[in-house]
Amino acid sequence: MSKIIDTLFANLTKITAFLVLLIVAWIFTVLIDHSMDAIKAFGFDFVLEDKWAPNLEKFGALPAIYGSVVSTFLAMILSVPIAIGVAIFLSEIAHAKLKTPVGVSIELLAAIPSVVYGMWGLFYFVPIIRDIFGGVGISMLSAGIILSIMILPFMAAVTRDSMNTTPDILKESAYALGGTKWDVIKDIIIPYAKAGIIGSFILALGRAIGETMAVTFVMGNVHRISTDLTEPATSIPVTLANEFNEADSELYFSALFELSLLLLVISFTIISVAKFYFLRRKRIGR
Repeated sequence: MSKIIDTLFANLTKITAFLVLLIVAWIFTVLIDHSMDAIKAFGFDFVLEDKWAPNLEKFGALPAIYGSVVSTFLAMILSVPIAIGVAIFLSEIAHAKLKTPVGVSIELLAAIPSVVYGMWGLFYFVPIIRDIFGGVGISMLSAGIILSIMILPFMAAVTRDSMNTTPDILKESAYALGGTKWDVIKDIIIPYAKAGIIGSFILALGRAIGETMAVTFVMGNVHRISTDLTEPATSIPVTLANEFNEADSELYFSALFELSLLLLVISFTIISVAKFYFLRRKRIGR
């Protein structure tokens, strides 16, 4: 009987795994099918063109791609050091009475809907950015900061849990050899929990690059490439959220679907490269 149960369980897990792959392939197929008109009309120029003028049926994805990549990169730069610091504090430094309430509070931040972050950012955070850095406040900088706040709880919680898996005997041995708390954190805990820490970064990266509502509130929808982070810009999710209901032609509709396809390809590529590169470095001990 137990052998039958094991066989059924093995087959069920196999079916589930293939089902996930099937869903991903299905999504790709649907996006490609609806993007064919734009692909035939613009070819690879769709990715390189910087002009987006639906009334002239000219569609270029470069400003949206640029805004997505820059805002996500900015969010990761701002949030990674803070998330690691929070995780170290909760796992190794905080008093036992503080660990639970502070940890729960951070986890609750992850449950706040993105639209709430967007509204808070628009009415309370954007004016602060405007007063400090100038401009109108609605910008890539605001989007990057809001995104960093949104993904911070994910990274901090997963990183903390990964650090908590470090065996006590390793830490105690390091202390017995004269290591300081900093030495133990730097040379024992972080290397041991590296895979989990990298995983938290990859999860946060996926959340940041595909975030829609919060960024829509604070980034604007200006199809323009600018090196000034205080200027309004756009991203792929922002363009889709603002313009999908406005698509009044087949080509316009297809161009938006091609943007969706690009977002999926970009996120899949970035996350895959990050995963295999960092985990490969971990395996070879660097």
